[in-house]
Amino acid sequence: MPSTPSSPKPLAGWRVLVPRGGPWGDSVAADLRAKGASPVVAAMINFAPTADAPALEAALARLAAGGFDWVTVTSATTVDVLSAARAVVPPSTRIAAVGETTAAALAAAGYAVDLVPAEDNSARGLLAEWEAATEGVVPLRILTLRSEIAKPLLTEGLRRIGHDVESVVAYRTIGIPVPDNIVADVREGLVQAILVTSGSVAEQVQVQLGPIPESTLVAAIGPQTARDAREYGLRVDVIADERTAASLIEAVAAAATANRSAAS
Repeated sequence: MPSTPSSPKPLAGWRVLVPRGGPWGDSVAADLRAKGASPVVAAMINFAPTADAPALEAALARLAAGGFDWVTVTSATTVDVLSAARAVVPPSTRIAAVGETTAAALAAAGYAVDLVPAEDNSARGLLAEWEAATEGVVPLRILTLRSEIAKPLLTEGLRRIGHDVESVVAYRTIGIPVPDNIVADVREGLVQAILVTSGSVAEQVQVQLGPIPESTLVAAIGPQTARDAREYGLRVDVIADERTAASLIEAVAAAATANRSAAS
């Protein structure tokens, strides 16, 4: 009996821009290749120390001394900052992570995580579940660690509830120039999809690569990233169902399959 040809992989023939390097970029590139894509890894952002190091050092000293009931961590990069500073979180202080990726980074660094949003992995989601998770106790002493460009949504929301919140910048995000040949390929429509994983990435995509050709799919990792992208003037075509790299790749693959079906 003759064998039937196997179905083409969903991203066969697609070049996909991966905007972050390092282990994350390598992992995403491998997952894209498994679906037939040719990943183009071009780190567009990097992280630098906070411009107010004394404030961060003082806050971490108060944290180690038991000065806070809770500390909130909103990114894996913040976990890197905590690890580099050898920050001590005493047993009396509980840790809230904004999502599963951040929680995994905390666990890997040896920190116990007490709260991760069950529904919405975002600052908004953490706020929505905060009161139930803390049994309505007010006021709590909370340290919120954030990036320089992050909107203070969590800090302001916790203050509105009535908590005593200290917000400290843990790091700065800086742009990295994209190689000229990749810029040219994007502008000529030779890249079929661009992954957008944060507001800061969206800004760099728009500034360095925009305007993005209509034929290029722009995929955002979540609703907040999509909102941030649109604020920067970047078009967003698809949004991942979940705030994970795997879900983002699935969204691109589904769009590619739909495009192929429409064209046939």
